[in-house]
Amino acid sequence: MTFKKYPLYVIPILLYFLFVSCGGETEKGKKIIIDVNAVDYWDNAELVWSDEFDGTRLSTENWSFETGQHGWGNNEWQNYVADDNVEVSNGTLKITAKKVGDGQEVGDYTSTRLNSIKDFTYGKMEIRAKLPDHRGNGLWPALWMLGSSVSTDGWPACGEIDIMEYVSYDPNIVHFTIHSTSNNHVDGTQASSGPIRLETAEEEFHTYGLLWSEEYLKFYIDTMDNIQFTFQRPKEFNANNWPFSKPFYFLMNIAVGGNWGGNEGVDDTIFPAVMEVDFVRVYQVKQ
Repeated sequence: MTFKKYPLYVIPILLYFLFVSCGGETEKGKKIIIDVNAVDYWDNAELVWSDEFDGTRLSTENWSFETGQHGWGNNEWQNYVADDNVEVSNGTLKITAKKVGDGQEVGDYTSTRLNSIKDFTYGKMEIRAKLPDHRGNGLWPALWMLGSSVSTDGWPACGEIDIMEYVSYDPNIVHFTIHSTSNNHVDGTQASSGPIRLETAEEEFHTYGLLWSEEYLKFYIDTMDNIQFTFQRPKEFNANNWPFSKPFYFLMNIAVGGNWGGNEGVDDTIFPAVMEVDFVRVYQVKQ
């Protein structure tokens, strides 16, 4: 590049942009490298979005209802409805599964499935929740994320991140799982933590966390140093085995029955069943 045709006062500006575009060095002569594996990387994360569930109404700016009783790909029995099975009070969101019919059939139960309006790529995601009191079999609550391309790519190509899953026939146990074209439960190839014992899952609130970067997904309970499962980006990665470099949105729901939740049947005496959510928070490291 020649600078002869530029006024002298413009040359420093050109040099600066040349330096930035070439991935140059700092004034101390050290190249700027952001290491997502550094022990203090997530210490610099800043809160960028949250719902603390204050007040008495669900925020329609943050959440939308997904409704229907078509089985949701898992032969589930609930009819997801809007409004009637959701309450915001005393600083928490309550999602309630109810028995409304004779039982043991699709549509005899109602529940709610909430989707976040906003989606995110990378960050520290935290959902603090208390699972339904344990009274019997048949519930399948989940706190999870789905690739925003689901409407065009379909599942599992869009990707799925299960921040917490639980089935009530297996009390005091939670699971962390990812799904993609290469890893999914339909083919029996899902990548999962397996059962994680959490003795107070139904009695107390716990923070279910995800550290999501361009290189890994790390799942933890309560604190970042309590990692329960890590899924590392494959060395040879592509859309089939790593669809996790694009926007995902949150989902929260209680399913009834289904291929997993109904493995040991559905006990009709357990309803109504309530999952409480204290907050949903997203932190990101500014690049």
